[in-house]
Amino acid sequence: MLENLRRPKRTAQSAVQVEVARRLMERLDGLKFEPQCVLDLGCGDGVQARALAERFPNARVIAMDRSVTRLEQARTARGRWRKRFALVAGDARHLPMAQGSVDLLFSSLMLPYCQDLSAMLNGFRRVLKPGGLMLFSTLGPDSLSELRAGLHEADQKHHDYVFTDVQTVGNALMRAGFAEPVLDTDWFSSNYRRSVDLLRELRVMAPELWLGGNRGILRNFRAYRQTSDHYQTSWEVVYASAWAPEDGAPIRDFDGGEVASISVESIGRRRR
Repeated sequence: MLENLRRPKRTAQSAVQVEVARRLMERLDGLKFEPQCVLDLGCGDGVQARALAERFPNARVIAMDRSVTRLEQARTARGRWRKRFALVAGDARHLPMAQGSVDLLFSSLMLPYCQDLSAMLNGFRRVLKPGGLMLFSTLGPDSLSELRAGLHEADQKHHDYVFTDVQTVGNALMRAGFAEPVLDTDWFSSNYRRSVDLLRELRVMAPELWLGGNRGILRNFRAYRQTSDHYQTSWEVVYASAWAPEDGAPIRDFDGGEVASISVESIGRRRR
């Protein structure tokens, strides 16, 4: 259990984002892996991109986010004189990267809000080199159970959201053709003095999903106060790592049927 998480200084990320990213980064410890190109997808304020650049000083590190505001924050973390990584505006659903151009794809807490996990993973596989490593974290279905109960009662149309469980993530990795997937799950809780503090953190994590400022939601969530001095909410975090397969390995559909097994490059060109 993690209590009274506080947002660290010099970062715009929430305390939960910082803690989960730290644990995800630990998955790289002990790996004999020297990537040439590293992509931090959903980079936020660039703290993880900077850490990746320090870990892999000979690699080209690219920090990508669809939010211009977050990229401006990442520009500060990058440094003014010795620029540690490149900044790219891009949507994870349509990655503006060449096929087979990335050795390491790192993404912390960007996937919880994607609507089509399989399509997203197929895109990740496209940009990874054969033998490249993918490492990401996402939220499991036990996350924010206390808050989501309150949100559902206050506003059933907009806040009835279910996160993806670890088995579904694993199945999606296998269908996308990734090799040697490893998944593990953490459960922890965090405490907040005021309900508005939690909603402020959620606005940082996913402003497009969690709409703060709704007084009805705040009043409803106060019913879930755990003690006389704090509010508690739960987090289930799924961590996943997998290796991109060799070129031509099959991609499978939702039912496990093979939909592709050869690369575009292997198809000969017709000559006149």
